[in-house]
Amino acid sequence: MAKPEFEFTPTASVEFRDCTPHIDGLSEAILAQDSESDAVTRILKFEPGTDTSPNGALTHEFWEEVFIFEGSFRDLRLDRVFSAGDWATRPPGMEHGPWVSEEGAKMFEVRYYQ
Repeated sequence: MAKPEFEFTPTASVEFRDCTPHIDGLSEAILAQDSESDAVTRILKFEPGTDTSPNGALTHEFWEEVFIFEGSFRDLRLDRVFSAGDWATRPPGMEHGPWVSEEGAKMFEVRYYQ
């Protein structure tokens, strides 16, 4: 099974929900998802003041491509601020985060498996 087919659709029509695991201030709007592989296209939203430190640094078994289109956050491990216009491509196993966002941020993210 692949992700479902959608013609242009307003992102405002997709509700944000808490991420799993839960972090206060962090939510996602799932735009498309393959239920068999768990490949996902989503918008990830950091509310102002969000701190993902309780989850520590992340690694995962999928590819992840991320584009920040609003706001900014600080990567606590790298001690760098990333903001609107910045992007990342992360292969499986790449360590990243945790982050703190003082002003809030929104990112477009695509996850997929090789």
